[in-house]
Amino acid sequence: MRILITGGNGMVGKNILEHHKTSNYEIFAPSSSELNLRDYNSVNNYIAKNKPEIIIHTAGLVGGIQANISRPVDFLVFNLDMGRNIIMASKENGVKYFLNMASSCMYPREGQNPLKEDLILKGELEPTNEGYAIAKVVATRLCEYIVKENPSLQYKTVIPCNLYGKHDKFSPENSHMIPAVIKKIYEAKQNNAKEIDIWGDGLARREFMYTGDLADFVFYALENFEKMPQNINVGLGFDYTIIEYYQAIADVIGFKGKFIYDLTKPIGMRQKLIDDSKLKQFGWKHQTTLLQGIKKTLDYFKSEVIND
Repeated sequence: MRILITGGNGMVGKNILEHHKTSNYEIFAPSSSELNLRDYNSVNNYIAKNKPEIIIHTAGLVGGIQANISRPVDFLVFNLDMGRNIIMASKENGVKYFLNMASSCMYPREGQNPLKEDLILKGELEPTNEGYAIAKVVATRLCEYIVKENPSLQYKTVIPCNLYGKHDKFSPENSHMIPAVIKKIYEAKQNNAKEIDIWGDGLARREFMYTGDLADFVFYALENFEKMPQNINVGLGFDYTIIEYYQAIADVIGFKGKFIYDLTKPIGMRQKLIDDSKLKQFGWKHQTTLLQGIKKTLDYFKSEVIND
């Protein structure tokens, strides 16, 4: 089958392209210079020309708390444009299978954990990444509406928990927590620093899954598309505190210093844990433990980022 993957140069896209099951498909993964997802005509013409049977939409403007707070317009508009254009052009060209990659940040900030798929639009969003979340909600609802109008189309949404892994961003402005902490603690160890600062009190809880596992889920989903739920959470089903992540990363790197808590910094939601009931029923489970994932990500950081 012919698959179009958007965002092939991003973390999720690259992990999908490196999965061993790509050999079972004919895959198109155009760069942003080859396919401008913010231009509807460009997207429509590309799909009409290449005639993919499945589209996996992983493209997006992504970043951590700092980036989301400083650029809310871009995080809303860029992601809204890309999602709308790729979904509507797929519908216009009769593409039957569409896998939309969303985010657990779509859930209400006060939503009861673990977060179930039916909580979307049931409460106020987390302000620190609201723009990005709104764009993801729109794309998710659009897929639902298309299926409602035409049940023969299979436009479904994957809602991953937080991710980390190979091809992640490690810059302080754009990185998510785990790669940022890996870089911070690695450099502290190199510089013989005695302490590390943690944003907030370290008690907020987060669920992070290794991106290679999400790539594995994508191919499982392609093989079982008809029985996959309309919206499905994909994650671990359990979480850790920020302190536990810092300690695990420090243990892997061998950092022995102290942690200092900066209570002036934003921390986002106190907890964001997905409900994995539908995922279990669907028959898939992650394979990579936290320590395994940190070691793999650290190896990538040392070989590809530092030595780049």
